[in-house]
Amino acid sequence: MGQTITEKIFSEHVGHEVYAGEIVRSPIDMVIGNDITTPISIRAFEEGGFEKLANPDGFAIVLDHFIPAKDIASANQARISRDFAEKHNLKLFFDEKDMGIEHALLPEKGLVLPGDVIIGADSHTCTHGALGAFSTGMGSTDISFGMITGGNWFKVPESIKVVFKGKPGPYITGKDLILEIIRILGVDGALYKALEFTGDSIKYLSMDDRFSLCNMAIEAGAKNGIVAYDEVTKEFLDSRDSLRAEPKIHYSDEDATYCQEIVIDVEALNPVIAYPFLPSNGHSVNQAVEDNIRVDQVFIGSCTNGRLSDFKVAAQLLEGKKVARHVRLILTPGTQKILREATKLGYIDTLVDAGGVVSNPTCGACLGGYMGILGDDEVCISTTNRNFVGRMGSRSSKIYLSNTAVAAASAISGYITDPRSL
Repeated sequence: MGQTITEKIFSEHVGHEVYAGEIVRSPIDMVIGNDITTPISIRAFEEGGFEKLANPDGFAIVLDHFIPAKDIASANQARISRDFAEKHNLKLFFDEKDMGIEHALLPEKGLVLPGDVIIGADSHTCTHGALGAFSTGMGSTDISFGMITGGNWFKVPESIKVVFKGKPGPYITGKDLILEIIRILGVDGALYKALEFTGDSIKYLSMDDRFSLCNMAIEAGAKNGIVAYDEVTKEFLDSRDSLRAEPKIHYSDEDATYCQEIVIDVEALNPVIAYPFLPSNGHSVNQAVEDNIRVDQVFIGSCTNGRLSDFKVAAQLLEGKKVARHVRLILTPGTQKILREATKLGYIDTLVDAGGVVSNPTCGACLGGYMGILGDDEVCISTTNRNFVGRMGSRSSKIYLSNTAVAAASAISGYITDPRSL
């Protein structure tokens, strides 16, 4: 019987063929923690009396949510991870000296690879499926189990085959494709399933687009999102300074079993806007323009859309223009390297000249932590991945999710705007 790519990854790890629905104990290639979740895992690790990590070279801690520290509590929280990293001489510890949002930083450094099994105590760990890995979020105690044993238990997920057909039009990105899928499936339509993204459209998607695509698989309830290795993947990996290990490349069999198949005509797709208060509340940008939605803040960044291509698009649209008088434009790069490259290419000057403010790499604004909190009744159009009640600040504020081009165009007009109209 044919296997999906997800089934093949688990089969390779456990040493025999496995299929959807089976419960397996699998080795883990990379365990990821951050400044919010890792202290809980460390506490469980130490209270259990354990002194050695099973795979220290496969354990990464990335301080990215609240650094530089926003208050005393966040400073103390970060210190727990700092002390643990020093005690265990962790080589994969990233803070202000080499900082970035975990789901942008680790691929950038060649630390996540095709064929890996990856877990992280952050729901958007599914981002790394863009490289042909099985990557999923788990709770902090599950992470501690991975730290202790080097493995964990998994129920092999069924797969939904998503077929994207046609060449994307102008300003149609991976963000629009995943927002459309979430609109179709709802926030739990892929619960504990793999979203396998296929079709001829994939070859037109950059790696940045693929990261956006897989990043939001969790917003449909999926266990993981995944895109098979191809020339785009190879080019990305070849451009890394080094790789953690050799990639293990798998492809789904033609006779693999899927629990559902969804076909999307990408050529007919307009930019998608997720209205408050769910990522599944998707509407065409045409509807948003008709609704004449005034915005107070525009946010471009996060693990979903804080990459160099996002800064490029924003700079191209904002060059020679100004942010609307009543709008705040906040931009957050995914990593220091992205910030440096965007500066070198002139994007940062263009964005600041237009009236934008650029922060250090951080998850802060996305989760309503700092660096972009919304006040009462304020409206934000954001390139992040969630727009729940109170997600970015006040419970009476509203968040609309979009791709970067829509966000940048909206910063200019002060209303949600179709970038194709500029």
